[in-house]
Amino acid sequence: MRRWLLLGLIVVLTACGSAATPPATETPLTTVRVGLDWTPNTNHTGLYVAQAQGYYRDQGLQVEILGAQEGGTVEQLVAAGRLDFGISYQEGVTQARVEGVPIVSIAAIIQHNTSGFASRAEEGITSPRDFIGKKYGAFGSPIEEAVIRGLLECAGVGDQFNQVQFVDIGSSDFFVATERDEVDFVWIFKGWTGIEAEVRGVPLNIVMMNDVQCIPDYYTPVIITSEKMIAEQPDLVRRFLAATSAGYRFAIDRPTEAAEILLQAAPELDAELVRRSQQYLATQYQADAPRWGEQKLEVWRAYAQWMAERNLIARMIEPEKAFTNEFLP
Repeated sequence: MRRWLLLGLIVVLTACGSAATPPATETPLTTVRVGLDWTPNTNHTGLYVAQAQGYYRDQGLQVEILGAQEGGTVEQLVAAGRLDFGISYQEGVTQARVEGVPIVSIAAIIQHNTSGFASRAEEGITSPRDFIGKKYGAFGSPIEEAVIRGLLECAGVGDQFNQVQFVDIGSSDFFVATERDEVDFVWIFKGWTGIEAEVRGVPLNIVMMNDVQCIPDYYTPVIITSEKMIAEQPDLVRRFLAATSAGYRFAIDRPTEAAEILLQAAPELDAELVRRSQQYLATQYQADAPRWGEQKLEVWRAYAQWMAERNLIARMIEPEKAFTNEFLP
């Protein structure tokens, strides 16, 4: 009996000791806010993959991926600290820095410009010369006029620029605008609207910017942060990019799975469009760069010079301050 009492006492004491030991606590995650440039699409897949696969959590981050915010552009909100990171594009960053907005590009989401001027095949627009006498669906950016004028000059018909009619379509859908015959051609991203045309069975001609090689190549889109974030929290920037880079490498290596992750996050998207777009962009995210996200000084310098020559910016920027590769893994 004394033996059983002794054993019981040992069990009780052991249990009490275990209960008294405080459980290990996890280090609180740092909340990070990322602002998108548009609604979710395959340009953003790496962010959603990093979130779904736990890459951000592994880096001690709780990332909120946010759509358009009130109170300013993504560039302005990042500079003001209301967003920690954002999705922008090279011309936007260049313009912002001219205006004294202290933002920096920290990664190129896609290595080369994948945009072009698209038209329905029956329009017969296969080169910049074919823009003459046609209606262009404009979004209202001054860069559109400069780009089309530059393409025409390169084709030797710059003196006929005034024969291209600019029609403001705002944010109208390419397919609606061209079907109604409001316009003949529109500036699109091949990896989204171009793929959507394939899904819809609409034959297109696309005059790709980099095929014509009249306008310097540039990065679109890019990931931005503020100079303040870089100066005060460089470790956070490094951890964010480590996880984000892993997300895009996943999308490069496993586009089928990456597409499903994006569709889970944004089920309103057309599934077939996302899957085909993801296959296309898997070859474009990194392309010929030594690693995903890397940017070149000559690309930033050449495009800024082109913008300055076209009076799209009031002065030339210091291109080496507009971007950095420092935080890429």
